[in-house]
Amino acid sequence: MKTWNELLTEIYKGEKIDMECKKAKNSIPVSVYETYSSFANTKGGIIVLGVDEDKTKIEPKERFILRGISNPEKLREDFWNTINSQKVNANILVDDDVYILKQESISLLVIEVPKADFTMRPVYKGENPYKGTFKRNHEGDYHAKEYEVRAMIRDQSDTGNDSTILEGYTMDDIDQDTLKRYRYMFNSWNPDHVWRELDDKSFVEMLGGYRRDRREKAEGLTVAGLMMFGTGLAIRDEFENIFMDYRDESSANADTRWIDRVTYDGTWENNLFNFFRKVMPKLTENMKKPFVLKNQQRVEDTPMHKAIREAFVNMIIHADYRMDAGVLKIIKSDDAIRFSNPGNLKLPKQQIYRGGESKARNPHIQTMLRMIGYGDNAGSGFPDILSIWKSYGFVEPELEEDTIANNVTLIMQFKEILSEEDENERRLSEDLSEEDENERRLSEDLSEEDENERRLSEDLSEEDKNERRLSEVLSEALSENNYKKVEMLVSYLEKNKSITSKIAENITGKSAPTVRRYLKMLVETGYVKVEGNTSNTRYVV
Repeated sequence: MKTWNELLTEIYKGEKIDMECKKAKNSIPVSVYETYSSFANTKGGIIVLGVDEDKTKIEPKERFILRGISNPEKLREDFWNTINSQKVNANILVDDDVYILKQESISLLVIEVPKADFTMRPVYKGENPYKGTFKRNHEGDYHAKEYEVRAMIRDQSDTGNDSTILEGYTMDDIDQDTLKRYRYMFNSWNPDHVWRELDDKSFVEMLGGYRRDRREKAEGLTVAGLMMFGTGLAIRDEFENIFMDYRDESSANADTRWIDRVTYDGTWENNLFNFFRKVMPKLTENMKKPFVLKNQQRVEDTPMHKAIREAFVNMIIHADYRMDAGVLKIIKSDDAIRFSNPGNLKLPKQQIYRGGESKARNPHIQTMLRMIGYGDNAGSGFPDILSIWKSYGFVEPELEEDTIANNVTLIMQFKEILSEEDENERRLSEDLSEEDENERRLSEDLSEEDENERRLSEDLSEEDKNERRLSEVLSEALSENNYKKVEMLVSYLEKNKSITSKIAENITGKSAPTVRRYLKMLVETGYVKVEGNTSNTRYVV
């Protein structure tokens, strides 16, 4: 429940994906129930009744006018009566979600709509979910598309989506080489398991990849079985709108968009097991690896390997393979790895970050991966990723949900968290005044004659410089405290006559912003010059 001032702050930010203002002088507008549906099916939001919008104005305090409502108690009762009637399929609110705020003569009715639990979505007007379901984008409420409604209905199942029997798909649609490789890993990881002796069909059935429905008198491969072990052709026949794509965009430029790629090219059976097996080594190939044997297999593992592997597994087990279109996409770059999958979040983001509960869309695929040592089904996977990334000093991984494109992206950046001191230094470095920038450019453009005149005016001839050690003249030019900061850089310059920012970082162990400040300090003495362009800068004496 918000206070008056808190609500005004939100209103004056303008209508957005989680805020809707409506005039509603004497009655509840019909459109309120469309917004209720859209908030419940998207990310939740706040509806405020009693606020008029003048779209000809730009300034928020002029655009949003607090008119108030004339009979707030009656309007609140009318809203509750409707929300509990058959005009809406579900009431997901509690008493505290609907309240009245008053300030002098103005009363506003506030309705805080949470995101509905996945077992209750879609929330819709009327009796037909395909006609009464709404979602929300930055332009407002919109009728959900049929495939979006189907996705919400699929997600209502507490047992996941990958146990569905696929009509017409049999063990003939399994790629035998894939299954053979999987069984080899399974046997190595589970040396005493009773499933080792089963025939292929029984083995796949025990994993949930093949199922019999005695009531319907049907049997065949499940979504899990086909997606994990199927031939590429069979998978493309059934899931023609789902693609798998890995791109290494490290050191990419205008001429080279990527340096490595794994996608459909006819050279491999494009099932999930093969995609995971081909791409996982590429994600960690530049990381240091220990040598450990477990169950006669080499285990090359560090916490960072575990975090990246967990992120890969999460992408696979939470993907909605029945979406109208979608890509299992992994982008590796110099500064991050991005994992994207089709489908929206089943659980609230805060609950995912907290952990403790797992609601995978594909629990049988999750089991298949777990049985060969990949992933965790106890709800601790994502908190583990956060904890590991924090232990390396990196910024927290970011989970982004695009409810319009219907996909989720996990961004894991290799970017260190700066201390308060380093952050201030970075800002100081970025906030160079225009005057300093002009002076730097002017210094670079000085002619040889001008440079000699400047040196002469400072009574420092080139001969004088050569006669005295750099450390000697700089110790006089800088304060004692500042000279101690750059002393290691000065020693290097005396021996090598030039230095780069990267070398300076390695020598001092300081952050890039701190090193830039140190080098700027040396340049300002006149004894160190800057040569080269922005990407190839050297500091020379």
